[in-house]
Amino acid sequence: MKRIILSILFAGFSASVFAQMTLETCQELAREHYPEVKQYDLIRLTEQYDLSNAARAWLPQLTLSAQATWQNEVPEFPEALSGMLSQAGVTIPGLKKDQYKVGLELNQTIWDGGKSNADKRLAHTEAAEQRAMTDVDLYTLKKRVNELYFGILLLEENLSQTYRTIALLESNLDKMRSLVTNGTALASDADVVEAELLTARQQVTQIEASRTSYRKMLELFIGEPLQGDLRRPEFEEMATTELARPELALFDARKKTLSAREALIKSSTRPKFGFFAQGYYGYPSMDYFASMMSNEWRWNLLTGIRMSWNFGAYYTKKNSLNKLRTAQQSIDLQRDVFRFETDLQVAQETGDIARLRKTIADDARIVSLRQSVREAAESKLRNGIIDTNDLLQKITDEAAARSAQSVHEIELLKALYELKHTINQ
Repeated sequence: MKRIILSILFAGFSASVFAQMTLETCQELAREHYPEVKQYDLIRLTEQYDLSNAARAWLPQLTLSAQATWQNEVPEFPEALSGMLSQAGVTIPGLKKDQYKVGLELNQTIWDGGKSNADKRLAHTEAAEQRAMTDVDLYTLKKRVNELYFGILLLEENLSQTYRTIALLESNLDKMRSLVTNGTALASDADVVEAELLTARQQVTQIEASRTSYRKMLELFIGEPLQGDLRRPEFEEMATTELARPELALFDARKKTLSAREALIKSSTRPKFGFFAQGYYGYPSMDYFASMMSNEWRWNLLTGIRMSWNFGAYYTKKNSLNKLRTAQQSIDLQRDVFRFETDLQVAQETGDIARLRKTIADDARIVSLRQSVREAAESKLRNGIIDTNDLLQKITDEAAARSAQSVHEIELLKALYELKHTINQ
């Protein structure tokens, strides 16, 4: 029977432990549930579309055209030649002034000056930059989750210490009522203790309301209800304080995008080569003599190699490249400012950690002394040496010392995780 009871107790303890939510789990759930995480899929699709468009630049380009024209003059035979042909009985009607053409043209790029490669590179770098921006946005989400998580832990510690204070007040209230019954204390003394007890219970109500509000906000972030209490995280000392923030990756991605744009500008100043074929059905044909002899429509074909070179791109090339290099310098400046501000933040957080560790080293001794003073006051009260107000003051002092100890411990954990978040380790 004893073994069964122990097994049940162990199972209940294990279930309560495993039901506890950890900080890392909350961070991961919040990241998966946050709407902006869908941005990664949109970025991937956009990148695929851009790459597909860049690849299709090498596909043959077909153009269908049709035209009907009228012109005031057309090529004619010299009058002397026309006269000779007329005397020989040959009549040449000549070209008509109204002309018609339905054609199809095929163009195949042989070399585009490196534009398609530059477009592909730009598609990759822009997608990487957008992913880095999303990483930065989601990284700030982790800090918001941390704030709520440690806020709940602080409220739960305050609640625990308040319950401890209530237990002390209830115990002393029972003793006081016993003294009143025996005639060694006044009823007003018991009323003072009871009033303090009711005040403490009011504090419980306020703390529980705040904790409920914090838990609901955290549930909105993680997208599911919190089961049980939150587990206090166990911090492991960081092996390095090297800065690894996602903002640094964003700066690098922006510079790579500018470099890809630079390659695109340079490609616009290079010549382009391509193969073309033109075919049309109409009048007149390329054989003008045959069209002069007959008004019939004919098939025509023209094919060859074409080179085009836009010299106008040279007019703005220098300014465009200088503009990109200025933007790169601006990004370097932003990186330096970010590192400087982050180093200041790290120095401040490191100082806070050192201060809290020194404070916590004294907290245990302060709690022990406050407890001894309170126990001595309770002993004096039983002997009628001390009044109720003095005892309540000693209880309040001990409660404040215990609360400060718990708060300092959680604040130290919070400061350590803030430092971890600041350097992304």
